[in-house]
Amino acid sequence: MHSVAARVIRTRGILAVVAAIMIGPVSATSAAVVSYIASLDGPSESPPVASSGIGSAQVDIDAVAHTMRVRASFAGLTGNSTNSHIHAPTAVAGAGTIGVATTTPTFPGFPSGVTFGIYDYTFDMTLASSYNAAFVTANGGAPALAEAALFQAIADGKAYYNIHSSFASGGEIRGFLQPLDPTPTNPATWGRIKSLYR
Repeated sequence: MHSVAARVIRTRGILAVVAAIMIGPVSATSAAVVSYIASLDGPSESPPVASSGIGSAQVDIDAVAHTMRVRASFAGLTGNSTNSHIHAPTAVAGAGTIGVATTTPTFPGFPSGVTFGIYDYTFDMTLASSYNAAFVTANGGAPALAEAALFQAIADGKAYYNIHSSFASGGEIRGFLQPLDPTPTNPATWGRIKSLYR
């Protein structure tokens, strides 16, 4: 009886070590990159815009590498796209308007003059050119301080992504960035999710 109990304890210990080894790399991988998503539409603009346009955006922040990857897709705009960027920080999470934090007048290479498109660009956040100059000035005058302020605004839910158009120069569709949980509850999907978002 004593040896059976000892084997059970030893087996549980081995399982705990195996679980720690399996979970460890997942935690380490997701520690550097934090992802945020936004659903974009006209009613989310302020004031709301009567637009049939929709879109989605994902922002992947790597505070260790000092990069920010911005991916977006949009369709059905009433007007032709003119520019796109991230605004931050609003006074209240999930509401209000504020000036542009990222590059102006638009993200580099963002599709212009179209009603639908996709975008994918990785910014080096150590460069002043990754920001609106006014945002850098308002946050201490250095890219490192602007980076900290922008990343904090995004984490606090006080940053929104929007797409402006010829129909709505103030912004046709927008959405506030919200955290994307990098670790799904079902471990069987970890590899699939990791490949999609990393």
